[in-house]
Order: sequence, then structure tokens, then C-alpha cells
Amino acid sequence: MKRFFNTRETIVKEGLEGLLRSSYGADLCRLEGAEDIHVILRKDWQKERVAVLSGGGSGHEPAHAGFVGKGMLTGAICGQIFASPGVDAILAAIRAVTGEAGCLLIVKNYTGDRLNFGIAAEQAKALGLNVELVIIGDDIALGRTDKARGIAGTVLVHKIAGAAAEAGQSLAEVAALARKVAESLSSIGLALSDCNVFTPDQKPRLGENEAELGLGIHGEAGVERIAMAGLDALVTRTAEKLEAALPPEGKLIVLLNMLGSVPPLEAYALLDGFSRTSLAARTEWIIGPAPLMTALDMNGFSLTTLPADPAFVAALAADAGPRSWPGLAHFAPVATLPCPALPETFVDAPSDSAVLRKLITTGAEALLANEARLNALDAKCGDGDAGSTFAESGRQILKALDSLPLASPQKLLATIGRLLARHSGGSSGVLLSILTTTAGHDENWREGLQKGAAQMQGYGGAHAGDRTMLDALLPAIDALNTGESLAAAAAAARAGADATRSMKARAGRASYIPAEQLADIPDPGAEAIAVLFESVAKSL
Repeated sequence: MKRFFNTRETIVKEGLEGLLRSSYGADLCRLEGAEDIHVILRKDWQKERVAVLSGGGSGHEPAHAGFVGKGMLTGAICGQIFASPGVDAILAAIRAVTGEAGCLLIVKNYTGDRLNFGIAAEQAKALGLNVELVIIGDDIALGRTDKARGIAGTVLVHKIAGAAAEAGQSLAEVAALARKVAESLSSIGLALSDCNVFTPDQKPRLGENEAELGLGIHGEAGVERIAMAGLDALVTRTAEKLEAALPPEGKLIVLLNMLGSVPPLEAYALLDGFSRTSLAARTEWIIGPAPLMTALDMNGFSLTTLPADPAFVAALAADAGPRSWPGLAHFAPVATLPCPALPETFVDAPSDSAVLRKLITTGAEALLANEARLNALDAKCGDGDAGSTFAESGRQILKALDSLPLASPQKLLATIGRLLARHSGGSSGVLLSILTTTAGHDENWREGLQKGAAQMQGYGGAHAGDRTMLDALLPAIDALNTGESLAAAAAAARAGADATRSMKARAGRASYIPAEQLADIPDPGAEAIAVLFESVAKSL
């Protein structure tokens, strides 16, 4: 697996140095002068209030260093990848930030963290410092036991304890609140992959058709492997597992945490999927979706619940300096505004023509049948969606077939133009809309297609020989305009599509790709046009 790193041994130091140089780290600094001590601190800390420290193994970013700042952590002690920091590093952090108000340590429930933070706390107390320690074990995957792991809910303790400390509460009050939060948290995760700990030859644990429910943030195996399914089914399975561990009543705060490699689009879709679960009906406040407690590159998410106690809500809503904190919002129905009136798609009465119905159906079905092949072709010279774009046009036309004025070529072309403008995406969809809309303004549909092709070139900027769908479309339209048969038009389209194999790309996404990577690959748009004409010609 390819990763951005020099060595596994240096990635933590380099990552923290990068954080301090970034816009996220503008208010942070680090301890200097001792080897293997990676402690990130607030620049502005004056020891006037209770200090709040947390930490643990690295690889969970932005936890822990990303939550250092006003209203959250005073500092973070960072170990190597998935390894607890040593006692000296923790003690150094305690001594650096602790004044008369004392210090709270927030520790995830792992053996190494408990031991190292616990020993450091005892050493600090022996030096006369006032230190309290809170253990977080929010993972319900293995049941509510003293062995429950600390996962994403830990960040909510950071936020609530940090807000209390910022408000000037005493160490006893901050620690009591943190313990109350810790006892009230419940979390569980689901992933489609485990994580790679900078080991190039590491084999994935999960198969292509497997997901894992209840796995740990260090890649530990989950409580069960389940079959891969759609987003709604996976979110529902996770939410039901979590809800079964909760008291049966009461409003909730929910955190939707991303575990490392989920793209933002999928993260938002996961929250939409969550809105259809029974747990959503109890959710009053939402945090995220956001990566708060990650597991390197794990492709997964976790859900955390906390009772919507007014004190918890107020602390989570309080201002916080760290830019990694996403904030708290009401979980409510999606806000909407009425859509302005748009031009009608179907302005002409539907009519029928057996021949045109057959031609249109055959052509649209050919685009659907070739969706995967055209996508694969486009992946070699574009963004891999050409087949889907053409197929969507086909779907929309088939869906509207009984509403089309099939008996009038002029009205039919104009209607298809409006249909594609509304429902088909990508450059090909809008260009074909321009073609058919322009053609629909001309009583002679053959001449109209010629004019439409000219409009396509005017708006799109591509011309014959530029390696686009025009190289198949223009010859086919020329053939039709001179009175030749559909078979001749199909042959012209095929010849034009095949010719793109040796053309230099001067327009479209292929023009951004080195010419040698396009050798002997036809333009997918031209190939789609050729397939369309060939299928229609064969149907006669």
C-alpha cells in the first residue's frame, strides 16, 4: 500500500511538526529538549485554571493534539503509532501545565494508557501537584464491562471537561463532570476495512464482501463480521446494536465520527442514512459527521450517544478554539425552500409512432447495456463516468417514453432537449440537449441536426478531430443530412469513433492526459455515439 511517509519511526514527529506549522496549529507549541517526548500545548496557557490533558497512541488524528486549545485540552501527549506515550512524557506535560488549580488526565481504557498515565499521575502527586484521572471506556461492542475500550466518545469528554475548566470550575468539579460524562457514553463502530500501520505488505483482514461491526480503533477485530450491504442497511445495523445497549427512553446527543478514509460525500450520506433509523427519533443534537477519533486509513465510522443533559449540551455548545472541533447542532428535518417555477418539459401532447418508439427504445437500452464498458473506457482517459452519464440519459428517455410526441420529429427533438437539460448531467448531457433543442426549432429535422451540431461546437469549443464524441456524431449527422440510411450513418459514426484511437486530444478531460496514455483507446463519448447509431440501425 502506498503512503506518504519517510519511516514509521519518524512519521509522528513529522506529523506533529506539520501540525504546528499549519493553520490548525497557529495557537499551539510543543515541549522542547527531551528525546521521544511529543507534547503539544496551548501557547497562551498561564496555569490560572484547571489544566486538562489527554493523549495516547498517534494515528487517531485529529485526536489528540488537534483538540488542544481554548475550551478543550490544555495539552496532548502523543505516543508512537497506536502506542501509549511513556511516563516521562506524561509527567513532563503535567509539570508544564499544572498550577495551583490542578490537572485532569483524560485516559482511554487501554492497558498501556492506564499504566503510563496512572504512574505519571502518582509521580506528579508525589511532587506536590494536584492531579485527577478519568478513564474512558465508551465502546459497547463487547458489553458494558471494565474492559470496554475508549473510542470516539473520549473527544466529548475533552470538550465538556475543557469547557468546565475554561469556565473556572475547580478540579473536583471538572473531574466529577468528566466522570459523569464517561459513565453516560456509549459508542460502537463499523468498518469496511481495517487500517494499515505503515506496513507496505500488510494484507487486508476483510474480504471485498465483508464489513466488521464493533472493531477497535487500532484495527482490533470486531465482535462480528457481516455481509457487505447498502449504506442504509449498514447504518441501521450499527444504530440498532448501539440502541440495544441504551436505556429505553430519553433524548440523545449523537456523534457521527469518521474513522479515517471515508470521503465527505459518503460521510454526509451516512448521516442521512442515520436519519432513517429508530435511534434518530431520539436524537436531539448532532455532532459531525467529522473525523474526530480516527484509525489511520480505516474505511469506517462510529456512532456515539450521550444523554441530552442540559449541562452536557451547554458544555458542548460552548466556544472552543481548536479548529478540528465541528460544533454542535440541533438534529432536525432538512430545511427547504420552494423551487422556483421552471419551464415545462412536456409542452406538447404525447403521440405515438411505432417506428420511432422502437428506435428510441433500442438506442436507450443500448446505452444502458454499455454503461459499465463505457465507464471502464472512460477511466483510462477521463473520470470514469461517461457510461453512467449516457445511461442516465437513456433511463430518463425510457421513463418518459409514453409522454413523448413521437409522431412529430420536430416536437420530439425539442422535448428530448428539455428532458436532457433537466435530468442529464456532465458535458455530454448538456451538449446533446443543445443538439436536440436546436434541432427541434427547425421544421426539417435533418437540417436541424446540422444546426444543432454547429451550436454544440460553438458552446462546447470542440470540433472535428479534437477527439470527442463529435468525431462520431458529426459524420453520422452528415450522412443523414445527405439522405443516406441509418445504416450508413451508423457506419460513419463507427469510423469516426475508431479514428479517435489515433487522435490527439484537444478538448474534454482527455486533453489533460499525456498522449501516450491514450494510444489506441477510443474516445468514450464517440464510442457511445457509435454504439447508439449501430444499435438503432440494426433494429430496423
